[in-house]
Amino acid sequence: MKARLSSFCFGLVSCVVVMACAETAKLPPTAGVGPHPTLPGPEHRLIPTVDVAPARGWADGEAPKAAAGLTVAAFAKDLEHPRWLYVLPNGDVLVAESSSPGTEPSKGLRSWVMGKLMARAGSRVPSPNRIVLLRDADGDGVAEKRTVLLQNLNSPFGMALVGDQLYVAHADALWRYTYAQGSERITDSGVKVIDLPSGINHHWTKNVLASADGSKLYVTVGSNSNAAEHGMEVERGRAAIWEVDPKTRTYKQFATGLRNPNGLDWNPDTGALWTVVNERDELGSDLVPDYLTSIKEGAFYGWPYSYFGQHVDPRVEPQRPDLVAKAVVPDFALGTHVAPLGMVFVPRPKGSGSTAAVSPASALPATFASGAFIGEHGSWNRKPRNGYQVVFVPFEVGKPKGMPIEVLTGFLSEHGDARGRPVGVAIDARGGLLVADDVGNAVWRVTGTNARASQ
Repeated sequence: MKARLSSFCFGLVSCVVVMACAETAKLPPTAGVGPHPTLPGPEHRLIPTVDVAPARGWADGEAPKAAAGLTVAAFAKDLEHPRWLYVLPNGDVLVAESSSPGTEPSKGLRSWVMGKLMARAGSRVPSPNRIVLLRDADGDGVAEKRTVLLQNLNSPFGMALVGDQLYVAHADALWRYTYAQGSERITDSGVKVIDLPSGINHHWTKNVLASADGSKLYVTVGSNSNAAEHGMEVERGRAAIWEVDPKTRTYKQFATGLRNPNGLDWNPDTGALWTVVNERDELGSDLVPDYLTSIKEGAFYGWPYSYFGQHVDPRVEPQRPDLVAKAVVPDFALGTHVAPLGMVFVPRPKGSGSTAAVSPASALPATFASGAFIGEHGSWNRKPRNGYQVVFVPFEVGKPKGMPIEVLTGFLSEHGDARGRPVGVAIDARGGLLVADDVGNAVWRVTGTNARASQ
């Protein structure tokens, strides 16, 4: 009986995949990139476009492909679903090994099928629920020491150190732990700073970034649906960036209408807060572009009522023309369904006014002196696939300038399997780029071809 049921389930998923692959992109991927992306009419289908890259992992000797002038090597391998990275002032690297808490916003056949498809993509593994510390004491570009800093957490993601307090954003709350720099383990049981929306988690990842003086913390909270299909009551406090006062344990919504913001960083030239956002799905392969944008306090960015400014999503009821009228247009589109998660600005050299936590001499070529690195986790709702790479968006005078530059590719095999999927990105203490790969279970380090590992 089990064999028959399993065969039926496999056949059902396969049937859905075949039916969902009928719609394909009509525009090239570059059409959805830049400050003025092409936005065709929406295509809303009963069965959404599905083109999932099955998770395979890296075979021995395989690695991502670095762009010309760059080289890539494993900083650490054999990790367990590494999602997010944080570099401590002493150069130690923290890795959040994490996955979804498992709760979903709805049940039923459609939800079940989507769960199976996401599992195929490597997104439904049990959460390790820990933070691992990696140390490269000899400066050779490989972490020779690995210890569990914190464990038994609840789907941890973002991390931020302020003084001797390490803040960790769990799926359901922001916590802080007393931490002595250089320590390899935290025994402190921690203090809850503030609860975060949870219980059901269409988007469970919560990131955290401290202000320059550490007095405020900025926390990302993704939506609980694709386009408010479960009603707005379950979206209270979601699709937003919170500003948290850790002393009073209070918060306000700093910006709203952001479907699923993840990476956060301070622009080293202007001091402004920037983020990357996963926009909505199921409007066709050519909609909607995910984006990189500056964040203005009190601003509304459209979700769920509109996208990329005043482009109304016809699926959302009731509409809110008052909110649509003031929706802010994002600064820079990254392409449709690329799923940007990690984002980090290249910090300015010490003494140049950088607000970054670390400001190393760069181990990267001059091409990457000003701009943001972005980890694109990759599409499921576009045919052909998009993302599955790390890109660099050049900046000039505090704004994006020109098209993104491919930094790391090769995450998809020639057969369309996912060897890896990039997530968090960070600049290490020696100026190299670190990339968390949750399917490849590795952290990759990117430097200039002629850079020494000890830089």
